[in-house]
Amino acid sequence: MNNHHNTRRKKQKLTPEAQFRSTLDHCSKTKNLSAAISLYESSASPALTLNNLNSFLYICSESLSDPETREPAIDFGFKLFHHHNSENFKPNEATLTAVARLAAAKGDGEYAFELAKSVKNYAVAPKLRTFVPALICFCGAGAADKAYEVEEYVKSVGLHLDEPELAALLKEVVYLHSIDDLIIYFEGECRCGKENKVYEYLHKLRGILRGVDESTVEIVESWFRGKKAADVGLVSFDPDRIKEAIIRNGGGWHGLGWLGEGQWVLCRSNIASDGSCCACGEQLVCVDIDRAETEKFAQSVASLAMERELQSNFKEFQDWLGQHSEYETVVDGANVGLYQQNFAEGGFSIAQLDAVVKEVHSKSKKLPLVILHKKRVRSLLEDASKRELIDEWMDQGVRYTFMKGNLKLIMPPSYSLVIQESEKGSWHVPIAGEVSDESLRNWLCVTRSGSHEAENISNKNHLTNEEYETNSDDVQNDARNDGSSSATSTQTAEESQDMSESSSESEENLDTSRRGPFRRFQKDHLITQYQDSLHSLNWTPTYLEILQ
Repeated sequence: MNNHHNTRRKKQKLTPEAQFRSTLDHCSKTKNLSAAISLYESSASPALTLNNLNSFLYICSESLSDPETREPAIDFGFKLFHHHNSENFKPNEATLTAVARLAAAKGDGEYAFELAKSVKNYAVAPKLRTFVPALICFCGAGAADKAYEVEEYVKSVGLHLDEPELAALLKEVVYLHSIDDLIIYFEGECRCGKENKVYEYLHKLRGILRGVDESTVEIVESWFRGKKAADVGLVSFDPDRIKEAIIRNGGGWHGLGWLGEGQWVLCRSNIASDGSCCACGEQLVCVDIDRAETEKFAQSVASLAMERELQSNFKEFQDWLGQHSEYETVVDGANVGLYQQNFAEGGFSIAQLDAVVKEVHSKSKKLPLVILHKKRVRSLLEDASKRELIDEWMDQGVRYTFMKGNLKLIMPPSYSLVIQESEKGSWHVPIAGEVSDESLRNWLCVTRSGSHEAENISNKNHLTNEEYETNSDDVQNDARNDGSSSATSTQTAEESQDMSESSSESEENLDTSRRGPFRRFQKDHLITQYQDSLHSLNWTPTYLEILQ
């Protein structure tokens, strides 16, 4: 009873400012825009602290996804920002990020970009989220060059794009090529020339991801199914130069550009335990960091070890490792021996350590390097039963790594879970998702048609481009029979590839030089398809005016 009375007294003692803040916090928690607007307009003194202003702007930015609150959120947010921005406080990164989101939602990418760049004027550390609204806005509006400008600026301030931003840029380039394919058909001239951008973004994804989201994979697929992807690639190249680049990079990619010629064959596949693709047979590799990164990493580890352990003989240990480079596995003896030993009778378990050493030996046929503190070794040697095991290890060549884990000794796969580019020009893209066994993970396998790898895919009855087109044609015909005239941007990209690789005897009267990638479909049908695509991206139909 007394507690309830005290709570009521505390609530009654709230100052108007504290009550205002409490109500605003509730609006922010529930993302209630109408309540937030009512709170602001009912306030006798609308002067805000920066914290309160940011809360209002946050509520506005969180209300943009709802069509009913989108316009009120934009109007109210800009009203607040312009009215209070002249007061005696400077916006911080959260302020500018929220307003940049409002500007992007309004379609004003330029203003969103200016807001993001103005962070430096307030001595505030920039964050990626501040630049994302402008980049996504430009991508959605088809302003590729402006999107690239944002990308370069982000890089210049020491930030790096994540998968959603790289996927948006990749999608922009892929769709530019889809539009360009249409222009080639009617105008006979390529106007895009951004195929190197696709290559660049694939490698940027490779550098940051262990698994690629399905939505991003679909964008990658739409590129490889397009005509432009089939047209680009080095036909004559020095295999030794490619191999040298792969070794220099640590394996798994060369970075020298598209290789080979002809259409691409795509399928979903798995990777066998030995690292071979179950579709094309290509051998995936364990990718190491390149030589410069390896040296930098080694120096950082050594520096950290010597700083933290002033009395250590780490330099001697380094020298010893240089003379004993035959070890492939390192076992952290303390981590293994103390694993799950946090109970009353628990302690360092030499039996667990012995089990791991034997398991490693049975799998690799080589003994591991075991790291144990000298005090731990001294303690083990004082126990007669344990001393016998230590002496046995030493006699067999076991020496004293670090590998956290359980005693099932689940070995990592023999290949790296990253996008891989082979010396023959094929690609393998790991698809994100939780799997109990890496052999069950889906990969996108991409090879050139006519290659030995592509023949392997065909022989194993995997889905090829031709089969994909047939299936897509059935879907398109059903849609046309149902009177459907709309298409999403992803569907349009796939449909454009169907058009690009089909032929029709009814169009034999077309001039050969103008017989582009869409031979089966009529001009009016093509324009309808791309009109839907352009409208979905909010693009001005400049290309359509040219074509018509």
